[in-house]
Amino acid sequence: MVQAMGFIQEIGFPIFVSFYLLHRLETKLEAIHGALVTLKVK
Repeated sequence: MVQAMGFIQEIGFPIFVSFYLLHRLETKLEAIHGALVTLKVK
């Protein structure tokens, strides 16, 4: 059990950072998509 907790502590932080960065990237991609759709309509 102690080994599993150490593994989660070591791997958990990079996973959290990855999900955070993916979330930020997703919001920026949605903004770009919205801008492109607006340009296409005009």
